[in-house]
Amino acid sequence: METARVLLADDHAVVRAGIRTALEDLPNLEVVGEVGDGNELLQALEQLQPACLLIDVTMPDFEPISTIRWIRARYPELFILVVSAYDDDIYVQGLLSAGVNGYHLKDQPLNDLRLAITRILSGERWISSTLLDKLLKPQQTVNNLPQLSSRQRDILRLLVAGLDNRSIAHELNLSIKTIENHLTRLYRQLGVQHRLAAASFVHEHPELIAHSGTMAQTEPEPVPLPVDQQTTILVVDDNKRYRSQLRRMIGKVQPNAMIYEAGNMAEALHLAEKVVPWLSFVDVVLADEDGIICTRRIKAKLPASRVVLISAYPDREFHRRGLEAGATAFLDKKDLDAATLRQIIQDAIG
Repeated sequence: METARVLLADDHAVVRAGIRTALEDLPNLEVVGEVGDGNELLQALEQLQPACLLIDVTMPDFEPISTIRWIRARYPELFILVVSAYDDDIYVQGLLSAGVNGYHLKDQPLNDLRLAITRILSGERWISSTLLDKLLKPQQTVNNLPQLSSRQRDILRLLVAGLDNRSIAHELNLSIKTIENHLTRLYRQLGVQHRLAAASFVHEHPELIAHSGTMAQTEPEPVPLPVDQQTTILVVDDNKRYRSQLRRMIGKVQPNAMIYEAGNMAEALHLAEKVVPWLSFVDVVLADEDGIICTRRIKAKLPASRVVLISAYPDREFHRRGLEAGATAFLDKKDLDAATLRQIIQDAIG
C-alpha cells in the first residue's frame, strides 16, 4: 500500500509535535512537513504535494473559508482534516461546505485522532462525536436572522473578505475601537463567539450582507419597476468602489431588489448557489480571474439566470466569447446609466 504523505499546519509547535507523535505508529503514513501560518502552508502544499493536510484554521495569515475553498479547487484530491478547539456548529458547517473532509476537536483522545485520519484517508467523512448533536439541530431560519444596519453589513462583508480590525477601520474611515465595539455587538446578534464563526455564519446566510435596493439608493428616484416578487441581483467586480457605485444605481432603479456583491469568482459562485440571482452583472476582468469563465459557471449552475458582462475595455473578442459563454449582453461600463439599467432589469424580470 502506498505511503500517505501528511502535512501538519498549526501555529503552535508543541501541538504539531503532539500530533506527529500520535501518528508515528500508523502504518503507511509519513509526516513530510510542518508549517505555522497561512503563507508557509501554501508554499508547502506546492512543494511537498501531500496526500493529506491536518490543519488548525486559526493560524496567522489564513482566512479559513475562502482559503479552504481555494485549496480544494487547486488540490481536488487532497484530504483535509481540520483539528481545532472550536466547536461552533455554524463554523464547522462553513468549513465542511468549503470542502474539508473532516473536523476533529483537539480535546478528544489521541486514539480518536488516529481513527479520524485513517477514516479520512479511506475516503470517509469524520466529525467528532461531540459535534454531531449540534450539527443535527434545526438551522436558524432566514426569518429569524437578525436585522443589521448598513454599517454592520459593511463590516461583516470586510470581515468575510479576510480583513483584520485595523484594515476594516481604515477601509471605513472609523477607529479600531469603533470596529471592535461593532463586532462585539455583531457576535452577540449572530450568536457566535469569534470572527471565524461569524464569517462561517455569513457564508451560510449570505442574505445577511445583501443590500436592499431601498438602502442602496442615496436620493429619490421615480416610481420603481413593478415586480411581484423581490428581485435578486448579483454584482461581481473586483473594484469595491465600482461595486458600491453600481449597487447604488441599481437601488435607485429597483428599490425592491436584494443586491449582493462579490469581488472574485469564488464569492460569485458561492452566492449564485446560495441566493439564486435573477440577474448578474459580471466584470470581464476580475483581477487575475476571467469574468467570462465566471459567467459560464454561473450559467452552468443556473441556466435560467441572466448574466450581463460589463467592461471598461470593450473588445470584440471579449464580446464574442462572452455571448458564447451565455451572457445576455455585453456592455461598456461608461454606457451603464440609469436608463440602461432600468431596461436591463425590466427585461430580466419580464
